[in-house]
Amino acid sequence: MTNRTPIQATQIPENKARSLYPEPFASLVKHRTRRRLGEHFGLANLGVNLTTLAPGAISALKHHHGLQDEFVYVLSGTPRLRYGEEEYLMSPGECIGFKGGNGLAHQLLNHGEVDAVYLEVGDRLAGDTVQYPDDDLALVQGADGAWVARHKDGSPY
Repeated sequence: MTNRTPIQATQIPENKARSLYPEPFASLVKHRTRRRLGEHFGLANLGVNLTTLAPGAISALKHHHGLQDEFVYVLSGTPRLRYGEEEYLMSPGECIGFKGGNGLAHQLLNHGEVDAVYLEVGDRLAGDTVQYPDDDLALVQGADGAWVARHKDGSPY
């Protein structure tokens, strides 16, 4: 059943599922927490997360999507954005979009002393792929919607 009443975003439980990443990569995002707001309301075509990066945490490995567009809006803290070859210090109220298929990898890092909190939004196009240029990892979405982790040479983890 779909939830149809307003709720404080912080009342939605943190996602306790493990990362899609295999080890040793999964451990790198253990200080990132997400509240899956879109899933709470039964949204199937749009992912919306309230994401918190503890001091020292990263959002993900530096990556780019083959299809999926992503959008980030900073609520608090000052995460550092790595985007392509550039770096930017973001502050509350700032936002940025990442066009799927453009080949520019991105990542948020929290080098601050307080949590960095932001909304992340992405479409959920079937058949997406995720490339990690700095790591021997790629994620491929199967026809059933499940993600499979592979090495860059295509072999499975």
